[in-house]
Amino acid sequence: MDECHLLVYPVVLGRGQHLFPAGGLPASFELTDSLTSGGRFAVHTYRPTERPAFGPFAPEQ
Repeated sequence: MDECHLLVYPVVLGRGQHLFPAGGLPASFELTDSLTSGGRFAVHTYRPTERPAFGPFAPEQ
């Protein structure tokens, strides 16, 4: 994949639909562009980056 254009239209209907399949390999993307249309929807453009980096996770005290 070279780019991913994600159209976001904020509507709450049921459980929703997953963008990527369950059990897929982790991926890392960077946001390269975004625009909105009068507050109705947003278009985000993402490009894949290097392999995702994972760090430690600890709950805040």
